[in-house]
Amino acid sequence: MSGLFTPDFRPQPYWWDASPLPAPDPSEAEPLPANVDVAVIGAGYTGLHAAVATARAGASTLVLDAEAAGWGCSTRNGGQISTSVKPDLETLTRRHGRERAAAILREGQASLDHVAGFIAQEGIDCAFSVCGRFHGAHTRRRYAAMVEACRTPHPVLDTGAYAVSPEDLPSELGTRAYHGGMVLPRHASLDPGRYHAGLLGVARRAGARIVSHCAVERLERVSGGFRLMTPRGEVRAQRVVLATNGYSGPLSPFHRRRVIPIGSYVIATEELPDGLIDEVMPTSRILSDSRKLVYYYRPSPDRRRILFGGRVSLSETDPRRSAVKLHAELVRLFPQLASVRVSHSWMGFVAYTFDELMHVGNDEGLHYAMGYCGSGVGMAGYLGMRIGQQAAGLAQGATAFDGLAFQTRPLYSGDPWFLAPSVLVYRIRDRLGL
Repeated sequence: MSGLFTPDFRPQPYWWDASPLPAPDPSEAEPLPANVDVAVIGAGYTGLHAAVATARAGASTLVLDAEAAGWGCSTRNGGQISTSVKPDLETLTRRHGRERAAAILREGQASLDHVAGFIAQEGIDCAFSVCGRFHGAHTRRRYAAMVEACRTPHPVLDTGAYAVSPEDLPSELGTRAYHGGMVLPRHASLDPGRYHAGLLGVARRAGARIVSHCAVERLERVSGGFRLMTPRGEVRAQRVVLATNGYSGPLSPFHRRRVIPIGSYVIATEELPDGLIDEVMPTSRILSDSRKLVYYYRPSPDRRRILFGGRVSLSETDPRRSAVKLHAELVRLFPQLASVRVSHSWMGFVAYTFDELMHVGNDEGLHYAMGYCGSGVGMAGYLGMRIGQQAAGLAQGATAFDGLAFQTRPLYSGDPWFLAPSVLVYRIRDRLGL
């Protein structure tokens, strides 16, 4: 096991090498304001995009985070941006009607468009690229379904998707593990660390005050708004934006009962020779496959390493242990990489929901967006912006998710006791090709 890791192995996100977590800004040492128009809890993509929207609308805005800004999944993800809304049109239509179903799917495209436009408009240098996604078919049946999906135009979105036959697979990947696949050419990638650092700067320039390492320990409704208790004192806010997603804790039991934190694990390899990276990944696409327990991977933006992620254990585990299993899966796909070592291994909590949809809402001044179900790089920023607009009283903050019932289940209080058996069932289904 020790030979698997490079001498300078780090059990932390690869992205932190170029974009270390920010040190507290000198302004953070100043006393907290007694009153603000909007208090945002969480300084990840959701919270910062919300803060940009409220500050630019003229609202005094304070962002509080228990850790360093961006410490959570905003800098722990793989940097893949899709238009993904997991339920299909038929399922959404059955639940919500055809018009609402189509509008929900269009929000997926809107999330990608928002990220692209925001990065361009604000001049954020984060290796953003519309590189496309290759989605591998792990069974012949899945490939046949992909061919059919590409043959029939999507009823709502212009995906531009096309099938890749087993014979043409080498143009996309140097592996024999897939029975072909499909390309979604409009999907994109970025460097999460650099994106968050740029977003943090935008929020500060917009006028939002960000205070890290200052947990909100209690949140209470009071006349005229809310009271937030922190180790550094009390703040009163007319409105609150809850932007905690996979790190939602006891602060709001209602939301904690409605999101399922699931650890997603990632490794980065040591630098590879040009010839080897070009052999296994001849393009710079983001990559995934058709398993229920999906693997997601990609070349690093400089094409020197491979980043490979997924769910590898029934319960949460140490990143050193997960690195062994992820490396084994990487080598299963690409035997050419058997001798390649791991330089970084880490994990982060994504938030799933019981209906596999992201949710936004406003409970008498308590605004929230969460439950991105693995599509947070695009959706967190987009829905953060929208709830920020809602908190600022702007009509354009409306979304297709407004008013949807936010489901929970009996006996669930935030600890996903059912996760291990669910993962086991999915693993068996994947092995059987179901």
